[in-house]
Amino acid sequence: MTLTTETRTSTVSEAPASPAPRSHSAVFASLKNPAIAALFPLMVVVIWHLATYGRKYSLIPPPSEVAIELYDLAFGGIWNDAYSRTIHIHLLASVSRVYGGFAMACVVALPLGLMIGRLPFVRQLLDPTFQVLRPIPVTAWLPLAMIIFGLGPRSAVSLVFLGAFYPILINTIFGVRTVDVRLFEAASMLGCQGTAQFFRVVLPASLPAIFTGLRLGLGFAWVVIVVGEMTGVQTGLGAIIMEARQLSRTEIVISGMIVIGIAGFISDRLVLMLGKHLLRWSPNFA
Repeated sequence: MTLTTETRTSTVSEAPASPAPRSHSAVFASLKNPAIAALFPLMVVVIWHLATYGRKYSLIPPPSEVAIELYDLAFGGIWNDAYSRTIHIHLLASVSRVYGGFAMACVVALPLGLMIGRLPFVRQLLDPTFQVLRPIPVTAWLPLAMIIFGLGPRSAVSLVFLGAFYPILINTIFGVRTVDVRLFEAASMLGCQGTAQFFRVVLPASLPAIFTGLRLGLGFAWVVIVVGEMTGVQTGLGAIIMEARQLSRTEIVISGMIVIGIAGFISDRLVLMLGKHLLRWSPNFA
C-alpha cells in the first residue's frame, strides 16, 4: 500500500506542468517602456502648446499648426502650395545623400581605422594629421566643398562623408587598440599565428566599438545634412528648411526638423538591430 502511494506521488510530481498564462504584470511591463519613452515628448508638446497657443504674433507656431503643416507636406489638400504633398520627394533625396555619404565614410574609415590601430607605422604616419583635421567643423568645409565639387548634390554628399568619417575612424581605432592582450596569447597557444589573428581575434573583438562608431557616424550624417543641402540643391529636407526660413514659414522649419529626427531615429534603430544580431555573443554591446 505504501509502495503504491509513493508510485502515484512520483508520477504526479514528474508530470509536465502546463504553461502558465501570461500574467497581467508581464503585459504591463511590455507596455511600460513605450509609455515612459512617450512621457517626456508629451510633456514638451504640452508646454509648447501652453506657451504659444492664442498668440497671434508669436514667431513660434503652436503644435496644432505644425501638425497641420506636416499633414499637408505628406498628403496635401490643405494649403495646396509648392510644399504640399512633397515630403516624400525631399525625404528620399536626403536619405540618398545621407546613406551615400555614410557608405563612402564606411569604405574609407573602416580600413584606415583598422590599419592605424594595428600597424604602428601607419599610426605614426596618419594619426597626427587626422587629429589636426578632426576639430575643424563641417561648416568650415562648406566653401571648399562648393569650390571642389560645385553646387549640387555632390557637395552635400561630401559634407555628409566628413560628418560620418571621424566617429567611425576614431571608434575603429579605439576598438582595435583595446583588444585584450590575453586573447592574442590564447590564440597563439591554439595555433593561430600571423595574419590569421587579425581575422579571428582583432576584428571580432573590435566589432562592438566599430558598431558604436557606425551609430555615431550615421547620427552625425543626419546632423550635417541641413548644412550639406545649403549647397544649391533644390530638393531635400535641409533645402526646404532653408527656404522656409527665408519665407518665415516656421511651421515648415519645425516639420522638417521633426522628419529628420524620426528618420535619424529609424536609421539608428536599424544599425542597432544589425549590431545586436551580429554581436549576440558580446555582453558589452547594447
